[in-house]
Amino acid sequence: MRLLRIGPAGQERPCAVHTDGTVRDLSAWVPDWSAAALDPCRLRELGERLGHEGPSLPVAGPHERVGPPVRPGGHVLSIGLNYRAHALEAGMEVPAEPYVSSKAPSTVVGPFDGLVIPPGSRKTDWEVELAVIIGRRAQYLAGPDHALDHVAGFCTANDVSERGWLLERGGQWIKGKSFETFTPLGPHLVTPDEVGDLRSLRLTCDVNGRRMQDGHSGDMVFDVSHLVWYLSQFMVLQPGDVVLTGSPAGISLARPDVDFLRPGDLLEAEVAGLGAQRQRCRAFGSEKEAVTVPGTLPVSEGDSW
Repeated sequence: MRLLRIGPAGQERPCAVHTDGTVRDLSAWVPDWSAAALDPCRLRELGERLGHEGPSLPVAGPHERVGPPVRPGGHVLSIGLNYRAHALEAGMEVPAEPYVSSKAPSTVVGPFDGLVIPPGSRKTDWEVELAVIIGRRAQYLAGPDHALDHVAGFCTANDVSERGWLLERGGQWIKGKSFETFTPLGPHLVTPDEVGDLRSLRLTCDVNGRRMQDGHSGDMVFDVSHLVWYLSQFMVLQPGDVVLTGSPAGISLARPDVDFLRPGDLLEAEVAGLGAQRQRCRAFGSEKEAVTVPGTLPVSEGDSW
């Protein structure tokens, strides 16, 4: 299935894409994409029911806002240097164990919401990533082999970071990663049966129409199964937790000829098969700017999917 959440921020409704291509409102069946609704067994049941009863459900409007595909509030975990080419461009060794940092839950926004550049920021940077959404409690898993049994699905993400705060201010990376709007997710949460080979996904990121990142998940140092197993050894993963699995090469920090993000820039990120997202950058405190979402007329940010 392809799941999404539609509606104003804080009032999103759980929806899914039907086989006829329409987006159907499932709020009569589940309260939200969170908690028990994300259990892989429950999702399979809902998928079968959607196939039979989907045409009877309300259709979401084509100009409604798309929110993040899971309700924010859980862990947002970020894996660093998990692509070999990215470690190379950073001038660092490929890690022997995953580098793990976290982000504040308030960073999570929808795939077309505006990206707010923090006050005084000089080095806000992009990182297109494959995001894993946990669907079942995971603790002390015996090994990677059954880790995907605890995964609800996958989505496109952008692990936006402010490099000045992250690298130049001392302390933990969380400081450079926890600004509001710094984790756009979606548009879809795609269940594992529709994703295919997790080692052959293309990840791209464009800034103002210029391709900055173009990588493949086969370059990962630690694959998804390993990461979920590894994290479960020292924390409890709960349904709705988000794991950002690392960024391919092409970040601004490694390219002196490329500017960091500025207000007015257009940021587009996509993991092939999971959907594309688009954000217009704006300064903190400024009004939202217009953005064009593929397949729609120009509208205000946050008003269309």
